[in-house]
Amino acid sequence: MGWNKRVAYFYDSEVGNYNYGYDHCMKPFRIRMAHSIVTAYGLDKKMDVICPPRATALEMTRFHTDDYIEYLRRVTPELAEMMPTYSDCFLPLHDCPAFDGVYEFCSISAGGSIAGAKRINHGESDVVINWAGGLHHAKKGEASGFCYVNDIVLAILELLRYNQRVVYLDIDVHHGDGVEEAFYTTNRVMSVSFHQFGNFFPGTGDIKDVGVEKGKYYSVNVPLREGIDDDAYRFVFQRVMRNVMETFRPNAVLMQCGTDSLSGDRLGCFNLSMKGHAACVEFMKSFGVPIFCVGGGGYTIRNVARTWAYETSVLLGEPVDQRLPYNDYYEFYGPEYLLDVPASNMANMNTRQQLERICNDIHDHLRHIPHAPSVQMQSVPQDWPSDSDSEDGADDAGRPDPVRADESGSNYSG
Repeated sequence: MGWNKRVAYFYDSEVGNYNYGYDHCMKPFRIRMAHSIVTAYGLDKKMDVICPPRATALEMTRFHTDDYIEYLRRVTPELAEMMPTYSDCFLPLHDCPAFDGVYEFCSISAGGSIAGAKRINHGESDVVINWAGGLHHAKKGEASGFCYVNDIVLAILELLRYNQRVVYLDIDVHHGDGVEEAFYTTNRVMSVSFHQFGNFFPGTGDIKDVGVEKGKYYSVNVPLREGIDDDAYRFVFQRVMRNVMETFRPNAVLMQCGTDSLSGDRLGCFNLSMKGHAACVEFMKSFGVPIFCVGGGGYTIRNVARTWAYETSVLLGEPVDQRLPYNDYYEFYGPEYLLDVPASNMANMNTRQQLERICNDIHDHLRHIPHAPSVQMQSVPQDWPSDSDSEDGADDAGRPDPVRADESGSNYSG
């Protein structure tokens, strides 16, 4: 198979330069490690590799509040220490530090996700990858759970301009609370999250949380216990997602591929192997719907890098050798030097009966929504201002109207 222009891969070489702090679990460096494996296998020559434009403050405030984004633009470690009141308001003390370059890091992550959504909207790509994205905890006016700017919400808002229905799928070990909250009242986005539940951050994502108003039954939560393995995860994942895809019939899927659900993660308590995790990506690809894969959690960085590199090959349909080729960070993968993250002998606390009950409950919830809900797109507004447009002096008067829908639809208006 040669170069595939229908697969777009977004990567900014500077993303690995940013550092949350020496003792912090989140390491943006893992994205550079993954890219090094991708290029060592020669996968970069078989897809469209793009350095994304940086997201502007104007683009970020399509979802986030103006004062929060302005704070991110100005904050430094020294300023955060001098002004603790503002830091307490916008940045949780330990999870989300005001590290050097935090705004630039957010602009790289969000820029790739917005640009990737545009590729799908304009019919330029069927598969899009942005491993620097997936920061699903960020809220409208504050950071949360290592996430500052919610690139996923920004990407979905862009997708909704051209697509009637979008599925948001999250396989991070943590509940995708920030994205679910953003679209909790709309029937144009179905949010589906598979996560550990019960005395575990962020504490949301009960199976009974199904959305409100027009969005009732359009939020799907799959709460799981620790130790779930490949077979059990495949069982519940394929049953739920087949039901979702057949009922909702989305025009596009945005999939958050957080790797803290892998065995051996520093924070997660699941027991998925690399191939078990990637099987979810392959299953979603099989529906033939445009798919946008972003990163997310993952705190054992050698496993994160291997998994995202492998999932890049899965999305390309390019088999790769299990023996890792030499790359810039080859020493991280010893002593086996294999493209593999095996499961452990951890006990699975999820019984088949519990998983059957979860699937049945979700099936009952989905029966309340009509198949392929009717949302008439009346017009596609002009494109948002480009990245070359000046941010200075921009205000609401310069923003185009959002997508309009009839009475059977609902728009997230911010």
